[in-house]
Amino acid sequence: MSTESPITIACLKGDQTGQELLDQALRLMQPDVLGFPVELEFHDLSLEERRRTDNEVVHEAARAVLKHGFGIKAATITPETAGDVGSPNAILREETGGEVIIRTGRRIAGVRPVGGIHAPISVVRMAVDGAYGAEEWREGSGMQEQAFRTMHISRRVCRAVAEFSFRQARQMNAQVVGGPKWTVSPTYEGMLKEELDAAAERHPDMVYRPILIDASFAMLIDHSGDALVVPALNRDGDLMSDMVMQLFGSIAGAESLLLNLDDDTMVPKAVMAEAPHGTAPTLEGKDVANPLAMILACAGLLAYAPTEIAKRASRAIYVSALEAVAEGIRTPDLGGHAGTTEFTDEVIGRVRTKLDVFDALGDTSPAGLG
Repeated sequence: MSTESPITIACLKGDQTGQELLDQALRLMQPDVLGFPVELEFHDLSLEERRRTDNEVVHEAARAVLKHGFGIKAATITPETAGDVGSPNAILREETGGEVIIRTGRRIAGVRPVGGIHAPISVVRMAVDGAYGAEEWREGSGMQEQAFRTMHISRRVCRAVAEFSFRQARQMNAQVVGGPKWTVSPTYEGMLKEELDAAAERHPDMVYRPILIDASFAMLIDHSGDALVVPALNRDGDLMSDMVMQLFGSIAGAESLLLNLDDDTMVPKAVMAEAPHGTAPTLEGKDVANPLAMILACAGLLAYAPTEIAKRASRAIYVSALEAVAEGIRTPDLGGHAGTTEFTDEVIGRVRTKLDVFDALGDTSPAGLG
């Protein structure tokens, strides 16, 4: 095993099947699997604990992610009652300084995608600003009642989304395609377009095709060509990433990453990974839920670790998980018969084998799957 200094990962526990899948995925994040030291620091973000502490556990977890630079989160319940603890995500995004969210849709063997789509598509969206968290109010009554909302976006976040989009595209050998509705909103949404244009000038060798957001949705449905990175405003990206996941036939093959980027270098200072699905209460305790997205979240997190050995482990997890599905080890949602634990066992065995083969071949490539 490597004698490098361990990385510490803040593990944010969740609810129902979300927690069960985190437990399974964390079996891969063990030193005897990865080949280097990892320390896991747990924070209980279950609904019960959030209520008991009036969300103080969420604030503590955010501070831990920022301190260690790495976090992985289970799916959590968001109560619908006004005045309850709500979703922890807004607190986590604000207090970790998370400005960019990236979700990547990719082909899953044996799962039929929409149309001829086959190459990966990453949606890079704002994690803050825009429609979410905007001030809202109403005035008047009856048919004269009007609803208002005050939103803002910042140059800083626009620049982070734009620059990260081009860096992600370089890693994926992809095109940067899309943008906001800058023709209708040249002052507000045009700020993101300005930063995308500026980023394109900094990366002149990259293919950049600015397309209005409505045309981008239409384009994605018919897309069957190169890998894409699609930059977007907060709510636009939220909607688009959900659509992209379904274009590939399942949400199971995608992880979600929240990034805090350094203002000067645009290198991530903190990364929090999670699966984009919910808590699936009907599957709790049945050992049938698909852990693939949570496992890929682990891989995505390790891709941002500062050591080459961690990046290599990321690559091994990505390849092992997707390869297992390709070879017929699938949970029921993908048409197979493997249970949650069985699938994770298979991936763990493959990761160990991959890392042994990498060592035998002298392969130190840190390349991930993006």
